[in-house]
Order: sequence, then C-alpha cells, then structure tokens
Amino acid sequence: MKTAFILFDRMTSMDFVGIFDPLTRLKTMGFLPDFDWAICSFAAEITDDRGLRFIPDTVAASLSNYDLLVVPGGIGTRGLQFNEGFVAWLRTAEPVKLKVSVCTGALLLGAAGFLDGREATTHPLALDELRPYCRHVVARRIVDEGDIITAAGVTASIDLGLHLVERLAGPKARISIAGQMDYPYKEPERQGTVAVR
Repeated sequence: MKTAFILFDRMTSMDFVGIFDPLTRLKTMGFLPDFDWAICSFAAEITDDRGLRFIPDTVAASLSNYDLLVVPGGIGTRGLQFNEGFVAWLRTAEPVKLKVSVCTGALLLGAAGFLDGREATTHPLALDELRPYCRHVVARRIVDEGDIITAAGVTASIDLGLHLVERLAGPKARISIAGQMDYPYKEPERQGTVAVR
C-alpha cells in the first residue's frame, strides 16, 4: 500500500506527524509489511508555520499512483486553496482510492473537488470556510464517508491515524498501536452530532 503525505509551506506539523506516527507503525510493527509512503510536495523545501523545515521525497510529481492521500492543515491552506497550480497538482490524486484530511486540509480537498456532495469536517473555527466545498458541514471529530475521511483540529490527527489503522488492519492492530503509543484512543462519535448549516 502506497501513501502520499502532502506537505506545504505554513502547514501545522502536528497535523502531519499525528497521523504519520500511527500509520507508519503498521509497517514497523508488522501489521502491513507492504505499507509504504512518500513525503510529497509542490515545492522543493517546506517550512511549517513555526519554522520547522522538511525536504520532500517528490516534488510536483503526479499523485495518481498512490492508494492513500493524506492532507494536513494549517494557515497555509488559506492561500493554497486558491492557488491554481497547487490545486491542479492535487487533482492528480483523483484515482487515489482513499483521501483523508486533518483540520483545514479539508479546504484543499474541497478546492480540488473531492468533497463535492459529501459530508465533511474541519477545525471548529473553519467550518464556515468549508461550507462552499461540500454538501454538509458536520461538527464532528472524524467524518468517514468511505473513500473520503475528514478530521477536526490538530489533535484529531492521532484519532484519524488510529481510525485508519483499524480500517486497514483491523481492531487488534488499532488496540496494539494505540497501546504502543500510550494513547487513550476512543471510538469516533457515531450519533448525536451537531450539524452546522
């Protein structure tokens, strides 16, 4: 399984690392030995919203050959959602079977057209910004629409990572990885959600 982690300037690193950690344990802990990943970007070097730098594995290369796309959030999403070059590059992920976002990464999935007709969530302070991109905005920690999953603010990245671990490798893998991380994982809410109109 090939995963593309999308990085960009002024992203929130915790959005990325919070999901990267549990997902990559699928390989290091032996649950999915064929789990592979790449750090993908539209620029040759990335600096997050606090000055931390990243060097991507691929730059502006097509995203079409991946099985999972992961898009973090951060203040950088506010401009990138209107950047035609970046959005066109993100659209090369159209064939990717599972696309997920953390926080305002949902704005980028939306700008690429991947949230059309869907329910989605994002950081609670950005719910209004998400509304033009999807059918229904939901104030929930994780919204799983099958092939599209969106998560709320930064700490939801860990919950989303463990949610994906369970989807990909089952509940025993999720329990084991959460235990190794010493993380008190809770199941995402299934009812009683608040719809934002």
